[in-house]
Amino acid sequence: MTERFRLTLGQLDPTVGDLDGNAAKARAVWKQGREAGADMVALPEMFITGYSTQDMVMKPAFHRAAMAAIEDLAVTCADGPALGIGGPFAENGRLYNAFHICAGGRVLTRRYKHYLPNMDVFDEVRQFNRGPRSQPSAAIGALNLAAPICEDAWYPEVCAAAADAGADLLLVPNGSPYFRGKFPIRRDTMQARVAETGLPLVYLNMVGGQDDQAFDGGSFVLNPGGEIVVQLPLFEEAVVHVDFTRGPEGWRAEPGPRADFPDDLEQDYHAMVLTLRDYLRKTGFSKVLLGLSGGIDSALVAAIAADALGPANVRCVMLPSRYTSPASLEDAAAVARSLGCKLDEVAISGPQDAVTEALAPLFAGRAPDLTEENIQSRLRGLLLMAQSNKFGEMLLTTGNKSEVAVGYATIYGDMAGGYNPIKDLYKTRVFATCRWRNANHRDWMLAPAGVVIPPRVIDKPPSAELRPDQKDEDSLPPYEVLDGILEMLVDGEASVADCVAAGYDRATVKRVEHLIYISEYKRFQSAPGTRLTRRAFWLDRRYPIANRWRDPG
Repeated sequence: MTERFRLTLGQLDPTVGDLDGNAAKARAVWKQGREAGADMVALPEMFITGYSTQDMVMKPAFHRAAMAAIEDLAVTCADGPALGIGGPFAENGRLYNAFHICAGGRVLTRRYKHYLPNMDVFDEVRQFNRGPRSQPSAAIGALNLAAPICEDAWYPEVCAAAADAGADLLLVPNGSPYFRGKFPIRRDTMQARVAETGLPLVYLNMVGGQDDQAFDGGSFVLNPGGEIVVQLPLFEEAVVHVDFTRGPEGWRAEPGPRADFPDDLEQDYHAMVLTLRDYLRKTGFSKVLLGLSGGIDSALVAAIAADALGPANVRCVMLPSRYTSPASLEDAAAVARSLGCKLDEVAISGPQDAVTEALAPLFAGRAPDLTEENIQSRLRGLLLMAQSNKFGEMLLTTGNKSEVAVGYATIYGDMAGGYNPIKDLYKTRVFATCRWRNANHRDWMLAPAGVVIPPRVIDKPPSAELRPDQKDEDSLPPYEVLDGILEMLVDGEASVADCVAAGYDRATVKRVEHLIYISEYKRFQSAPGTRLTRRAFWLDRRYPIANRWRDPG
C-alpha cells in the first residue's frame, strides 16, 4: 500500500501583536486541514506574534503571552492533524525564534532558529539566542520532518545535517519580505538545498504588510531535481493541501496549483497597495486623504489608495496658491474624477497672506527666497493635518524616492502625514508605474479600470509650483540623470569615482552626494513607506544625521 502524507499550507497575513486574532486564523486553517484529511497543517515563521515584532518580542509579558497562545492552540487543535506554527520560546533566560509542532493536545517538539539574520531589515541577533545547528527531525505520521527556519535554509550545513539525521522532508517556515527581484533568489537557493540533500522542500512564506515591509507569499514546493510542483500566488492569502507519496526513491510531492508571477512593475504596485491597505487596517484607520496637486506623484498615490481602500474611502484635497496653474486644477479634478474619489478645494492664499503679514516686520529688507516657498508647503501640511484630525482620515504623503533622497521636500510641509506608499519608488519608475496602471487592471484593485491618470499629468514637466514658472529641473538634474546617480550612490553604495566612470559629470555627482547627506535629518522624521528595494530609506540604510564626511573621489 502506498504511503501518503497530506500537508496543508497556510500562506496567511498575521497582525503583529494580535495574538488572539492570529491564533484564530491558525485555528481556522487547521480546521480546513482537518476537513481535507491533512496529517499536518503548517503556518509561517513567528506567525502567532506577527513578524517582525522588532524589540517587542524581548518584553517578557509579550513573549510569555505568545507562548501561552501556542499552548492553548495545542489543546484546542488536539483532535486532528498536527499543527506547526512559528512563535517565540523562552527558557532558562534565553529567547528563541522557534517553530512549534503541536499534536495530541500538547506541543510535541520545537525547532529553534540557528542562523539569526543581522542585515538589511533584520536585527535578530539583538532579539534572539541561537538554537543548535543540528536538531532532530520530528516524526509526523508516516514521515520525518525537519523544519529549518527561514535563514537556516540558506546555509547548506543545516539542511545537510537534517538529511543526515534521517529527515524525509524539509519544511521551511519563513517571514521573508519583498524586494524587487527577490523570488528568483529564494528559488535558486532552495533548489540548491534540494540538490544537496535529495529531499523535497516546502518553502512556506508569510504574506501581508507590516509597517514598511511587504511579505509577498509566493510559497512553493520543490521535488528532488528542483522542479517546482506547487506555487502559491504573490501578495495574496492562500491555503493549499499538498500530497506527498513515498516511492522507491523516497517521498515526492504530487503536482498542485501553479500561480503565475507578474512582472516587476506589477509586483511593486501590488506591494504598495497591500502595504497601504494593511497599514491602515492594522493601525485602525479605514479612510485616507491626500493633497492632490495635479502632479504625477500625488496622482499615483491617489490611484494606489483607491485600489487599496476603494474610491469612497479616499478624499483628495486641492490646495491652490497664486502660483497654481489652471492646468493643475484641471488635472487634479480629472484624476479624482477618473478614480471616483471626492475632491475638495481649500485655497492657501488667505493663510499665506496672513503669515506674510505676520512675518513682514522681521523679514523687512530681505528678498523672497526658499523661505516663502516652504511657507506655502507648510501651510498645506497644516491644513491637511487639521482635516486629518477632524475627520479621522490618515494623511498620505506623496514624495518619491528621488525627492526623499535629495531632500526635495519640505519637512513639516509636504512631508507631513502617516504613510507614503511611493517612498521607495524613483521618479523614473513613477512615470513607468503610472503608464502600467493605466494599461492594466486586476481583481485585487478596487478602483476603476482604464486610464485613471490622464496622459497630460504624466507628460508635463514636473513642478512644485511654489514660484512663477518653476520646474523641478531648475533645482535638480533631469530625473533620468538624477535617478541613475542615486541608484549608484544609494542602492549600490558606489563611490563618486564609480559614478564618473559610468559617464556622469563629477560636479553633478558631488552635488547629488551633498544633497543626500544633508537631507538625512528629513528622512529621520519622515513617514514610513513601502519597501521595494534592498536599500530603502529606514532599516536598510542607516546613516548618521550629523556627518562631515564626503567622498573625495
